[in-house]
Amino acid sequence: MRFDPPLVPATLSQRYKRFLFDAISEDGIPFTGSCPNTGSMRGLTAPGSTIWVSFHDSPTRKYRHMFEMIEVEGEMVGINTGLPNRLAEEAIRGGLVPSLLPYETIQREQRYGRNSRIDFLLSGSGLPKAYVEVKNVHFSRVAGLAEFPDTVTQRGAKHLEELGDMAEAGHRAVMIYLIQRNDCLRFRICSDLDPLYALAFERAKARGVEAYALRCRVSPEEIVPVGLVPIDEPGAAAL
Repeated sequence: MRFDPPLVPATLSQRYKRFLFDAISEDGIPFTGSCPNTGSMRGLTAPGSTIWVSFHDSPTRKYRHMFEMIEVEGEMVGINTGLPNRLAEEAIRGGLVPSLLPYETIQREQRYGRNSRIDFLLSGSGLPKAYVEVKNVHFSRVAGLAEFPDTVTQRGAKHLEELGDMAEAGHRAVMIYLIQRNDCLRFRICSDLDPLYALAFERAKARGVEAYALRCRVSPEEIVPVGLVPIDEPGAAAL
């Protein structure tokens, strides 16, 4: 996925109200923009950080700048939670999740479970339906290790339970953790920040849910899915 035009740098002043941020442009002009991430963004909101923003010249937009990436200790981290589904679809179609390559049809945002929508429903001749959920990952406390979640997520645990229901009904159920970082070559469920999610993850696996962690290459010009990385056993990362 390419950014057209490429992102431009700015200096973060603050991120607030979940949806907004203040920053200063390269030429010293302060501005307010939208933040496409309503999560905690733990470790990714330090004032003074270099961020990368997109510009949208539309009269219907209240804020024309959108927060896309932040530099953390020299590494690029994508924070836009609107992109992982698009990136995961690119990866599936490109064969980066080999077990999903045989599927011929990908449907987006299909209703299923308990009044929910699945990110992707895959189907193919002679194959069981595959229900695919995608989660954005940008949290890291240990060099080379990406973690999810970065805070308590009851909604995330519910998704795992519903995927388990699909697996027990005879379908394939797949969780893809999409890592928007250059510096992580492993992935782990963060059990110390949300032990209930970690339990839900283990229960889902026992019920037949498949899990994959997919790393991306991140730059101001593009975000590109690169390939799968190992998933470690859940645990508390050493700080």
